[in-house]
Amino acid sequence: MQLSDFDFFLPDELIATRPANPRSSARLLVSDGGTLSDGVVTDLLNWLQPGDRLVLNDTKVIPARLAGYRPRSGPEGDTQARMDVTLLEPRAGGAWAALIKPLKKIREGEEIIFAAGLRGRLVSKEDGQGVIGFDLEGDDFDAVLVEAGQMPLPPYIAAKRAADERDKTDYQTVWAAHSGAVAAPTASLHFDDDLLAGLRTKGVEFSHVTLHVGAGTFLPVKVDNVKDHKMHAEWGRVTPKAAAEIAATKAAGGRVIPVGTTALRLIESAARGGAIAPWEGPTDIFIYPGFTFHVADALMTNFHLPKSTLMMLVSALVGQEQIAEIYAHAVAEQYRFFSYGDASLLIP
Repeated sequence: MQLSDFDFFLPDELIATRPANPRSSARLLVSDGGTLSDGVVTDLLNWLQPGDRLVLNDTKVIPARLAGYRPRSGPEGDTQARMDVTLLEPRAGGAWAALIKPLKKIREGEEIIFAAGLRGRLVSKEDGQGVIGFDLEGDDFDAVLVEAGQMPLPPYIAAKRAADERDKTDYQTVWAAHSGAVAAPTASLHFDDDLLAGLRTKGVEFSHVTLHVGAGTFLPVKVDNVKDHKMHAEWGRVTPKAAAEIAATKAAGGRVIPVGTTALRLIESAARGGAIAPWEGPTDIFIYPGFTFHVADALMTNFHLPKSTLMMLVSALVGQEQIAEIYAHAVAEQYRFFSYGDASLLIP
């Protein structure tokens, strides 16, 4: 199984830089047993059935991108140098692992000053990243971060435009609850309160799980043989309540449909023994063709990058030939791709 098996041609103009407005007006491409149907996200009211259960990732994206400066005094006097920081994951004692540019220009122990009075100090460098200790922790840190930071837009959007205040709403799900993600569970961005209410009225049920999406979700696959790829780890939790709800739906013959690849990866991590169970911890589950699904019966997801692990995941669910047809159709019909793009509902 080669990386080239998951490649396709994507015109640059199909990469979305803003979401649909309203959220649920985005287009929806449904693949039901191989039959393709074009519609919009509100058509979920027609495709989903009473007793179906949507699994929603309730992680909350933090404004993890920070601009600051590094002050330094020397023989030439006082100087300042711009530093760009993207927080990656929390460490003990209020520290964060972070991408720092330029990392080579800052020394351990030096301070970086950000907006809103936030200050950090470089603790260490490791594997091309830095660890920054901040002068605030917990709720105090979260409150200042909202003022000081910008949303960490994916590289393919950030290359086209800078993040702005709109992204603090656009790049967040309406049910976001637990802070810790540095990337959004983007299929979930298509839901608004009206659509959720309509689905509840129809008899569709919901379970919330938490997977803190990391920046590693955008890391390219660098090996030709897919099976040699090593996935990044992300922290997740399936509560006893969520596990019981999902198990009950399976037992009753309903469909369990994760919204987004993050929710799918998490519930399949919690079901490695064959059945869903409460679960908490880091997961580096890698889903590619040949994977045995124990929980997911279908998947709602956006359109993914060529040669990415997410292309491998959707290929595992519905088959490589079918995914090739779906993506060829999406390109031909000019669906919008990636994080702010349109959605698909994949029913094997």
